[in-house]
Amino acid sequence: MNISTLARRAGISPSGIRWYEAAGILPVPQRRSNGYREYTDADCSRLRLILALRRLGLTPDEAGRLVDRCLDGGAPDSGLADMLERQRRRIAQQREELERLERELGDLETSIEATEAARRRSERPPREPIGVLFVCNGNSGRSQIAEALLDRFGEPDFAAWSAGTRPKEVHPLTVRILAEVGIDWSDARAKPVAEFLDRRLDYVITLSNSAREECPTLPGRHSSLHWHLDDPAEIDGAEETRLEAFRATRTELSVRLRPFIEIARRAAGRLPVIAGPEPSRV
Repeated sequence: MNISTLARRAGISPSGIRWYEAAGILPVPQRRSNGYREYTDADCSRLRLILALRRLGLTPDEAGRLVDRCLDGGAPDSGLADMLERQRRRIAQQREELERLERELGDLETSIEATEAARRRSERPPREPIGVLFVCNGNSGRSQIAEALLDRFGEPDFAAWSAGTRPKEVHPLTVRILAEVGIDWSDARAKPVAEFLDRRLDYVITLSNSAREECPTLPGRHSSLHWHLDDPAEIDGAEETRLEAFRATRTELSVRLRPFIEIARRAAGRLPVIAGPEPSRV
């Protein structure tokens, strides 16, 4: 095949192929009697492998050496093997981050839909606090942190509460990680969901899959949201390891609460509705 065909099959420009040849990464091809380069399927396979390794972060020289060793049946350098392993871990981490972002975008879309529905049906006074109840299993960690953070971020437009489907004592690490950000939560207590049956609520947000299944139906007109978070209290290990789990929960709730607060405020008339683009005039 000629250089144009090779470039098309490998997904690279002819000038790129010539650069790899000049750098000694690709072998110089044989030439036909008319002087044009002649390439084989083996050349195409070699080039594709090199380009794949380059996309993983290897330098041109590293990619060329690794492909040469693989095709010659030799063992790759340990340094190159380590590089591939690091790249594999980095790709796995990026995949996890993308999946997390996708979940957060889904939560945001659900929040937008729920708050728009609440805005359309709401006939309450515009300055009445927006009532939000967070529900998890024991009301010892996740929901307590959410309540405390909404009190901090949403004041004075929100009235925040938390409850559990099977309440137990507030976890001491909950109090500790809230104190780290200047919130005194030492007097908090765990509460059953039944305590809020007569409370006016605009939003009920469950924070675990089991809490969503077990939460009783609360009366009144409100929007229900679901943010599943792993329970930090289930993490075993040294105290610092468990503290990091609670801090991660605090961070994740902060990320979720900030867009929710803005959307809920707009739905309740606390902030102006964002106008769409004006139609173009001809």
